[in-house]
Amino acid sequence: MTGLQANGKALGVAAHNTANMNTDHFVPQSASFNEARPAGTGVTLSIAARDLSATENVGGAPSGTDPAASIVNSLVYKAGFELSAKLIQAADERLGTLIDIRA
Repeated sequence: MTGLQANGKALGVAAHNTANMNTDHFVPQSASFNEARPAGTGVTLSIAARDLSATENVGGAPSGTDPAASIVNSLVYKAGFELSAKLIQAADERLGTLIDIRA
């Protein structure tokens, strides 16, 4: 479940960056996945603004969003979400088989 949640939030970050790509002075965010503690219990997502120096984004300058990176990130997060969903489905099927065996 944590994989679904983290990838869903990361996909939202990528969508937010893409939607604001043409907004002046927009500072895009980046998603960073971390293993939850204790180890093996899930995934967390931290979101932080990307470092842009004040001189890079001054005087009507466009945002720092890279369209190619945003699209690639969206595809990666979508694949991660689908993989997490398939893991849950497989675990559900295994649990169903175990319950059928016990019954």
